[in-house]
Amino acid sequence: MRTSVFQSAEIEALVARAKATADGYVNDAVTSDLLNVGVYVLAAGAVDGQTPHKEDEVYYAVRGRGRFVCEGHDEAVAPGSLLFVRAGAEHRFHDVEEELVLVVFWAPPHEEP
Repeated sequence: MRTSVFQSAEIEALVARAKATADGYVNDAVTSDLLNVGVYVLAAGAVDGQTPHKEDEVYYAVRGRGRFVCEGHDEAVAPGSLLFVRAGAEHRFHDVEEELVLVVFWAPPHEEP
């Protein structure tokens, strides 16, 4: 894949797109051969059914509140939280108190199933 030198995206447009999907996720905010960025939205009270991935990922919480568990480590999530998950690790968001809007960075790029 050959990508442009510069890409941009607007978070609110991505949030709207993510909310329109069955899983609350868009995977193509920014894409390249080495990285891609998506947006994941979890409504208050939502159940995060994700399974481990073969890529490393970083979550950045734009807004909302909840908790995150990764292989037994449980962490509060609030605006500004930055979370790293290595490839293959069991993880999920839980106890979502306020709608979570998360920017997700994948390396290498995440392939949709």
